[in-house]
Amino acid sequence: MGEDHELLARDLQRIIRATADSVAGEHANELIDRVTGHLGVPLTQALVVTRNYEDWEHANIQAGVDAYLAEHGVLTDWFGIAGGQRGHEDLVGMLFAARNHKLFELGAVDYTTAAVGPDQAVEVVQLGLVGTTAPDGTPVLIGVRGANPQYGQLQCRLEVIAGERPAATAARDRIEQLIAKHDVLQGQVLAFGVSEHRGNELLSFLPRPSIGAEEVVLPEGVLDAVERHTVGIAEHGERLLAAGQHLKRGVLLHGPPGTGKTHTVRYLMGRLPGSTVVVLTGTAMRFVSKAATIARRLQPSVVVLEDVDLIAQERDHRTGGTPLLYNLLDAMDGVGGDADVTFLLTTNRAGDLEKALADRPGRVDLAVEIPLPDAAGRAALLELYSRGLNVTADLGPVVEATEGVTASFVKELLRRAALRSIAERPDEDVVIGDAELTSALTEMNDARSALTRSLLGAAGQRRNEPG
Repeated sequence: MGEDHELLARDLQRIIRATADSVAGEHANELIDRVTGHLGVPLTQALVVTRNYEDWEHANIQAGVDAYLAEHGVLTDWFGIAGGQRGHEDLVGMLFAARNHKLFELGAVDYTTAAVGPDQAVEVVQLGLVGTTAPDGTPVLIGVRGANPQYGQLQCRLEVIAGERPAATAARDRIEQLIAKHDVLQGQVLAFGVSEHRGNELLSFLPRPSIGAEEVVLPEGVLDAVERHTVGIAEHGERLLAAGQHLKRGVLLHGPPGTGKTHTVRYLMGRLPGSTVVVLTGTAMRFVSKAATIARRLQPSVVVLEDVDLIAQERDHRTGGTPLLYNLLDAMDGVGGDADVTFLLTTNRAGDLEKALADRPGRVDLAVEIPLPDAAGRAALLELYSRGLNVTADLGPVVEATEGVTASFVKELLRRAALRSIAERPDEDVVIGDAELTSALTEMNDARSALTRSLLGAAGQRRNEPG
C-alpha cells in the first residue's frame, strides 16, 4: 500500500505541475506539452543524461531501448520533432528552441535502417522520443538521435530526460546493460572501412567463410600448428586459465604473396563460428585501437590485420606521427592476457616487422611461414582447383614445370585451360586434356605475361613447359 500511495502522490504532483505550466503559458506548442506533460516538471527543471555511441552502434541502441520499453512499458508513444535546421541541434536544444523561439514543433518520428548482418537490416529511430519510467517509477523520456555526417555529427546519441537526475541515470544505465545483452555485433564478421564523410570510419558485416581443411594446401604440420594456437586455445580456454595460463595470442603468417595466407585466415574464421571477427586492411589499419576495443568487448574474438608490412613505416598523423605499427602493438598490449582474443597478422615481408616485434616481445607468440608450394603441394592444388572439371591431362609434367609458382597461379592456370576447352569445343562438355593445359601454361609463361605472373605471386618460377 505504501508504494501505491507514493506512486499516486507522484502522479498527482506531475499533473499539478503540468497544469500550472499550462496556465502560466510556458508551453510554446504541442511538442512542449507532450514533454512536460509526461515529465510533470517545467522544461527548465528537466535534466538530461546522455551517452554517445559510434555510428555502427545504432542498431544496438535501438535493441537496448526496445528491451527497456518491454520491461517498463510505453506511457507516451514515440513522437518526433518537426522543423528546419534539425541537423545542427541536439534533442534538448531543439526543445528549448521550440519553447523560446517556436522553431520546432511536434512531428513524426524519423526512421532509418541499420545493418545487423551481412544481408540483414532493421528499422531504427533516427530522431524521436518515447515516454516511459525509470526503474523506480519516475517518468522519463528516452530520446534517440542517429549520426548525421552531413552536419558533422559522427556519433549516435542516447538521451534520457527526467525531472530527477538519479532517475535519468538509472534508466540510462539499465539501457546500457540491455544494449550489452542484445549486442548485434556479437559473433559477427566485421570489417572497418572509411566513408566519404570527413574520413570517418564505417563498420560493415561480412559473411563468415566456410572452407574445409582439405581446401587448405600447406606443408605437412603447418595448419596443425596454427590451429593448435588459435582454435585449440579457444576450445580449452577455461582449463588454461585455471592452470594460470593466458589466452590472448598473436599469430603472424608470413611468406611470399599468393601462397595462401589470407586463405588460411578465412579457414580459421570458419573454424571459430562463435567468435567475433574484426578485419582490418589497408587504410583501415588506423582503426586498430577501436578494433581492439570491440574485440575485448565481444570476446571470444579475432582481430585480422592483413599485410601489416604496409604500415611498418606509415605514420598516424593524428597521434603526433607515431608509426601505425606501434599503434597496433599498443592495441595488442591493451588487451589483457586473460582475454580470449586472437590477433591474426599476415605479411609478405616479415623482415620489415622483425625488429619492431622483437623490441616488443610477447605480442606475437607464433610466427608461421606459408611458403611456395613444393611438388606435393602443387599436385594437391591442381587436384583441388580441378574439382568440377573433367581433367584427362597427365598432371605430372605440369607439376614439374610449375616449380616456384603460387596457389593463385595454379588456380588461374586451370581456369585458362577450361576457357580454351570451351572455345575449341563450345557444344561439348568441358574436358581439359594435355593440349589445353600445355597451351595455357605456355601462354602464362610467355615473356609478355611477366607482369601477370608477378601479380599472381609467381614471378620467379622456372620457364619450363611440360613434356
